[in-house]
Amino acid sequence: MLLLLGLLLIGPPAQAEESKCTLLGRAQLPELSKDGDMIIGGIFSFHTGQEADIQSFKIIPKPLPCKNVNFREFQFALTMIFAIEEINRNSEMLPHASLGYKIYNDCGTSNIMRAALALVNGQDQAIHSNNCTEPGTVQAIIGHSGSTPTIGFATVIGRFHIPVVSHFATCACLSNRKEFPTFFRTIPSDYYQSRALAQLVKHFGWTWVGAVSSNNDYGINGMATFMQVAQQEGVCVEYSEAFDSTGPYNVLLRIVNIIKRSTSKVIMAFMTHREIKVLVEETERQNITDIQWIGSDAWITDTSLTNSKGNKALVGAIGFVVSKAQIPGLQNYLQRLHPSHFPQSSFVREFWEIVFNCTLATGSKKYQKRPCNGSENLQNVQNQFTDVSELRFTNNVYKAVYAVAHALHNLYTYEHGYGLDSSSTLPPWKVPVSVCSESCPPGTRKAVQKGKPVCCYDCIPCAEGEISNTTDSTECTKCPDDKWSNEKRDRCVTKEIEFLSYEEIMGITLAFVCSFGVCLTIIVFIIFFHYRDTPVVRANNSELSFLLLFSLTLCFLCSLTFIGRPSHWSCMLRHTAFGITFVLCISCVLGKTIVVLMAFRATLPGSNVMKWFGPSQQRLSVLVFTLIQVLICLLWLTLSPPFPNKNTKYYKDKIILECDVGSAVGFWAVLGYIGLLSALCFVLAFLARKLPDNFNEAKFITFSMLIFCAVWITFIPAYVSSPGKFTVAVEIFAILASTYSLLFCIFLPKCYIIVFKPELNSKKHLMGKMASKSL
Repeated sequence: MLLLLGLLLIGPPAQAEESKCTLLGRAQLPELSKDGDMIIGGIFSFHTGQEADIQSFKIIPKPLPCKNVNFREFQFALTMIFAIEEINRNSEMLPHASLGYKIYNDCGTSNIMRAALALVNGQDQAIHSNNCTEPGTVQAIIGHSGSTPTIGFATVIGRFHIPVVSHFATCACLSNRKEFPTFFRTIPSDYYQSRALAQLVKHFGWTWVGAVSSNNDYGINGMATFMQVAQQEGVCVEYSEAFDSTGPYNVLLRIVNIIKRSTSKVIMAFMTHREIKVLVEETERQNITDIQWIGSDAWITDTSLTNSKGNKALVGAIGFVVSKAQIPGLQNYLQRLHPSHFPQSSFVREFWEIVFNCTLATGSKKYQKRPCNGSENLQNVQNQFTDVSELRFTNNVYKAVYAVAHALHNLYTYEHGYGLDSSSTLPPWKVPVSVCSESCPPGTRKAVQKGKPVCCYDCIPCAEGEISNTTDSTECTKCPDDKWSNEKRDRCVTKEIEFLSYEEIMGITLAFVCSFGVCLTIIVFIIFFHYRDTPVVRANNSELSFLLLFSLTLCFLCSLTFIGRPSHWSCMLRHTAFGITFVLCISCVLGKTIVVLMAFRATLPGSNVMKWFGPSQQRLSVLVFTLIQVLICLLWLTLSPPFPNKNTKYYKDKIILECDVGSAVGFWAVLGYIGLLSALCFVLAFLARKLPDNFNEAKFITFSMLIFCAVWITFIPAYVSSPGKFTVAVEIFAILASTYSLLFCIFLPKCYIIVFKPELNSKKHLMGKMASKSL
């Protein structure tokens, strides 16, 4: 090993007359080539298989022979040549330079890697020059069709700044600019295909599927994205397996057995045509039918599968494909192909012999075929090579060549200072750069390094809420209050506006609870009205009961005013309506409590206290208590009413659209007055809780007011500490909880007696209980 390294460092012996660089090892020549001022490389696999061999390592290993001709890949290569010749005929593109090509035909990852390095380093046996550092490097590489081989050589090629433009490598991992800085493609990433396939499965209602993929980067990455999105879409994957077409047969059998035992009838196959071919052949052999196949674009349109043994199983398979296209003149170009056009290409001869079932070898009986007589013509041949009815991936090759040509043309047209002409060597990267620090991109600002000149600086990301939208910005600009910086910190975007709306789950839930409370109150009202002449209803002041039910309905309805986008009128309505309706409600409860106390004292000998609190006085008390709250609300609305406000302080990236209470004194005066009446009602009800049973409404009022007061006492800290729309939700919850407590505690026991215990709803029963209490 050390000896070999020494020879590489020393190089060949110097000659007196001229120094030269000699290629170490065997040169690998391209399958198809043509000289030009600038060379575009191509890597395709005209064969899809490779002969197995065991190396002895006693001699230098030779590349393993390839097998199984792939007409589609050969069409890709000829399309690349067609595009290059078309560009060379165009006087408006690269007018002072011509394009050449070097196209390698290799199968197997190691051979493909060798071909890529040959395109980067050049393969001249010897360079007779004083400068040995400029081999015949290509300007770009078109290919490969597979993601895994492309990942292998694109990682290395990127270090040489050579662009790699693929027409078929769709693995999402290739979008990583750090790993593959010079990789481009003319086909969408599998990131989008995988997501679309998951949504396609969901669209047909297939929520129980199996998943099989190629055991390589293409299959594993694509399947991982599919399963992630499928889970989000509510699709369950029964099993997920991966295998390789050249892998052990027992692995394939294990997967087929899993398919046979599974209950899912839909299989997502994210693999190449090689894997799907061996998979369906095995399922056909084991008589596994009634499977709906979902396919990735690598095999869903591959016509070579029609010749496979299990092609019947794939009938009805669905998937997404690249759009069809037309390339004018391509069909005639392909049909004019003749072995004489590429005399050095062994594959063209092999292709010709396979298509016409003849041999181009002279004087040889090896193949036992008739000699080709020279009259063979591709114009009458229909196969995958001459078929241009669906130019999907072939069109991507065509676009890739033109993308490279346009890039080269732009360099010649707009890049001044190189002095480039048709004999110049075009560097694959740009004018030397000599700077202390790289330019700061948008979203950052320059910060001078301590103790160094101003040309040396660090790029500091802008803080949250600040942006810089120019290169080498010295400072970041703060976004307006209603906007926030995006993730890249190069643009201010409008902040998300947050409020409790009817379109979100919390708003819908609260609205439903409000509506349910209204319906429940109406039902109680109907029951009380229907049984208004019964003792239970009459004994507990029916007039105040009906007024209380009306006020409870208003309390439920006023909760709805808190939901929705705050406006000037809704902000004033929600707080004043809440304050007035609740005082009306508590006033009714307070009136009922006073009636209970007065009625008990009226039973004492010589007492005429009821004449001081008859029906007129009860109505008057409710009116007076309510008018006081109305007066407070009017003063609040007149002096400093509530108004809609955009709160930008609580969240950095959101605007809370809320109702500012205006005057805090007015807001807390409204709540304080409700609290005062509630406390008074609770004390009076507590004092009257042990009165005779026919007046036992005081017990229920006591319990309801206990819940009422507890809710509003806990409301205050929750209201103050809740953020954004949750402040409104807490307020609605407090209203609903206290309203439901009054409805259930005061009216539910009476409704139970009226509906389910009618025998207790009699004057005789009430008088009997009263008599038993007095004994």
